[in-house]
Amino acid sequence: MTNVKKYVRATKEFAPFKNIDFKWSEAQGDEFPRLEIRVRDEIVTFGVPEEIVVDENGIVGGGVHLKPAEVDKLVSDRGNDVVFFDGRSAHEARIGKFRNAVVSDAITTPNFIGELESGKYDHLKDKPIVTYCTGGIRCEVLSLLMKNRGFNEVYQIDGGIVRYGEEFGDDSLWEGSLYVFDKRLKIDFSDHTKVLGKCDYCESSTNQFFDCANLECRCLFLVCQDCADKSPKILCPKCRAKDN
Repeated sequence: MTNVKKYVRATKEFAPFKNIDFKWSEAQGDEFPRLEIRVRDEIVTFGVPEEIVVDENGIVGGGVHLKPAEVDKLVSDRGNDVVFFDGRSAHEARIGKFRNAVVSDAITTPNFIGELESGKYDHLKDKPIVTYCTGGIRCEVLSLLMKNRGFNEVYQIDGGIVRYGEEFGDDSLWEGSLYVFDKRLKIDFSDHTKVLGKCDYCESSTNQFFDCANLECRCLFLVCQDCADKSPKILCPKCRAKDN
């Protein structure tokens, strides 16, 4: 923790990062064993860097930022007209999402362009849409891409699910666990987190992801503890069928 605090202080001494929004969560310290820093044209690869303009304030033309309390107020004021649009890959929403959220069929981030242009969501273009993602980064771009494709009233949650969960836990509009990109695979915001996921082996309730034991497969799937304890190898359903 001491080293992390030193890193935060040193980073904020660099003028462009003075107001950077760091997010914290409890862990053991070895959750990112293969951490790398790479230069990319897009911080999140939607595949359309030509649409993205960045200035000193961030993405130009993105959705209106709402603090967690402002999200709840929007829903309180405008009720069922408000649509939550999940900006994450579809599997992440299996264990947690905003109540009644629209979850696209996007498997990877570049899939969102095809999803938005498919016509499946055209009926939402005149509704207030709240985009959300893990920490609010992906939605900086997604909200812009939605506006560019005719969605007229687009918001994003400032700080993403993380900030919303820190403020309201599981006692407002968020339901379930939050998928995270490290060895933990999920975090919960309270001691009464709702379990949304279903085991891919037996369909019982679970929120625990596993990586396929087949090293040639990159599938991430859900398995309950009972099935995990009974399985000599925890394989995804497709590899499991081949193994049998």
